[in-house]
Amino acid sequence: MQDADAMTDLRRSRSPLVLAAIAVALAAGGCGDDGSAAEKSAESSAASWRTWVLRSADQIAVPSPPRDTDAELAELRRVAAARTPAMAREARRWDGQGAIARWMEVNFDYVAERAKDPPAASRAYGLLSVAMYDAAVASWKAKYRYRRDPPRDVDALFEPSAAPSYPSEHAAIAGAASRVLAYLYPERPAARLDAMAEQAARSRVEAGVNFPSDARAGLALGHGVADEVIAYAERDGSTRRWDGKRPRGHGAWEPPPGSLARPVSPAAGTWRTWVMRSGDQFRAPPFPKAGSPAYRAEAQAVLDTKTNLTSEQMRIAKFWAGGQGTALPPGIWNQVVLAYMKRAPLSLPRMARVLALLNVAQADAGVASWDTKYAYWVTRPENAIRDLGLDRHWKPYLDTPFFPAYVSGHATYSGAAGEVLAHLFPKDAELWRTKAREAAESRVYGGIHYPVDGTQGLRMGRKIGDLVVAYARADGAER
Repeated sequence: MQDADAMTDLRRSRSPLVLAAIAVALAAGGCGDDGSAAEKSAESSAASWRTWVLRSADQIAVPSPPRDTDAELAELRRVAAARTPAMAREARRWDGQGAIARWMEVNFDYVAERAKDPPAASRAYGLLSVAMYDAAVASWKAKYRYRRDPPRDVDALFEPSAAPSYPSEHAAIAGAASRVLAYLYPERPAARLDAMAEQAARSRVEAGVNFPSDARAGLALGHGVADEVIAYAERDGSTRRWDGKRPRGHGAWEPPPGSLARPVSPAAGTWRTWVMRSGDQFRAPPFPKAGSPAYRAEAQAVLDTKTNLTSEQMRIAKFWAGGQGTALPPGIWNQVVLAYMKRAPLSLPRMARVLALLNVAQADAGVASWDTKYAYWVTRPENAIRDLGLDRHWKPYLDTPFFPAYVSGHATYSGAAGEVLAHLFPKDAELWRTKAREAAESRVYGGIHYPVDGTQGLRMGRKIGDLVVAYARADGAER
């Protein structure tokens, strides 16, 4: 791991220290990817993979490509002759993993700039990832329908893909991602996101690896996918309002001492789920009754942990903190996975699939943990330790969040992520699960969760992860 203090500075969530930390820890294992570069590039089976929101991979009509390519080839040669170093740099930034990673980085920044709301963040990561995945699969379906050869006899920056050229998958992903992000973050300028998508598509033409019509068709396909994902999002219940009612009295949630903050997203446990039947499918059992010996023991355990906190526990607490101004806990898992995949790059459809499976699991984990949180409204350790008279002035190592303690959302996210990643990258399965446990324990080290919050959160998250793994085994990508 890197320097602990630097790791906690997640305000710009693309920090190399953050992105590299766990990828370095996993360096002894493999990324679980086999096959030649050409095989990965072609990835013909992706045309038949199961989609998440689209009814089928060919739901969005893609018109036939132009038969006469002479005019487009002449244009590509003119573009290549006028290619500037800046154009080449931009094309390289969008090539390979950049076609997906750059959109995730935009999402990290947008999450960091909003007030802390973990289930809203995991919902956004899920919708964006599904949109990019469905766009990739839909573009592959059209590629192998039309089987248009990539441009030849052009001064290209990269080797032509082994997959057919039409439509451009980079453009399709960009068209879907830009429109979904504009929907999720209406306070951000949509024109800037559209321009970013246009640049992503244009970069493939400037690189000499796609015809202009490939890029145009890809953007249009991506926009169609985005429309379907946005329609799905409009029906997920995320605009449902809280009625303002909550329990009062000993053991019931109150904002941290000195704060008048309202609870964050009390209705999130009712949102539509991806693989669960509903948010309460794996609801945790009740927390120990306020004032009981078990309740007191949970509070005492948190107090004792801080009293004896080691430097290693401080480092772990800071690394996994995911507080205000960061990509939040579900974003940390995305950052880790993006760094991990750099070591053994996957094809774009497989990379999109990893992120879709990870973020569908985390989106459901957010709903499930919020269901339990607001079923029981358990106060945070900071309030409990003071109210019990264990220490009238006690403060946690990390800042107390503005929502109930039980269960730990981070533990639920991590349990789900750990199981999905253990399946996708089996060579490092135990390390993924170890990191999930570490993330859960980090909240006790930070003084913001009781031990049982983590154990129950991990249990719930693993069950959600199991559902996503079952889906993955049947989505057609593992035949």
